[in-house]
Amino acid sequence: MPSKTLIVIPTYNERLALPVTLSSLFEQQPEVDVLVVDDGSPDGTGEWAEERAGSDPRIHVLHRSEKSGLGMAYIAGFEWALARDYDIICEFDADGSHRPLDLGQLLDVARSGRADLVIGSRWVPGGAIVDWPRSRYFLSRGANVYVNAVMGLGVRDATAGFRAYTRPVLETLDLSGVQSQGYCFQIDMAYRTVEAGFCIAEVPVVFVERELGESKMSGSIITEAFTKVAGWGLTRRRNQLRRLLRRSKTG
Repeated sequence: MPSKTLIVIPTYNERLALPVTLSSLFEQQPEVDVLVVDDGSPDGTGEWAEERAGSDPRIHVLHRSEKSGLGMAYIAGFEWALARDYDIICEFDADGSHRPLDLGQLLDVARSGRADLVIGSRWVPGGAIVDWPRSRYFLSRGANVYVNAVMGLGVRDATAGFRAYTRPVLETLDLSGVQSQGYCFQIDMAYRTVEAGFCIAEVPVVFVERELGESKMSGSIITEAFTKVAGWGLTRRRNQLRRLLRRSKTG
């Protein structure tokens, strides 16, 4: 029986980009469903999505009353998906930075059972970025080097937002306890996935700088990530030490 797959797309003022993204997405993966999670976009993104959903049963819309961040939008989408028995739940940007052409790779690995979380990675062999300024390049590279040095997750692109989760991962994790946003949300979810004993795989993708709309990146998002990663790193290293001590006592 084919896996029931949902693509979760958070939106805030993506009225220009979303129609292009959906068209390209369904061209590549016509069998998937899409949930647009709109945080009360004043530019009419949510209204456009609702109108489109009226003529396409694959499209669903979850309206939220205010802009409360990427992480909370995804959590709402994950909970919506779990309540409707989806087997694979994907994260996907509305702005065109994630290529629908690459989505098939993530779905193939997730459906095969080779991994519980599949990340579309810019920083594994074969991965690439297009039209990024040098400052953005070094920020992303540096952030991932920092995450691995501090936390030791073994994930080359822990900040990536192009992902496919299998249902057991999201059922197991305490989604109500996730409060982080932006870069930090992606790191947080990878960390929780590893700590819960699930397997993560990375597949190479091409990340394309957005052409329509405005970036949501901010200094507060970057600061949150660097601060929280330090705390998670200490917790992870402490837990690893405790496990080693327990093994030595029983061995």
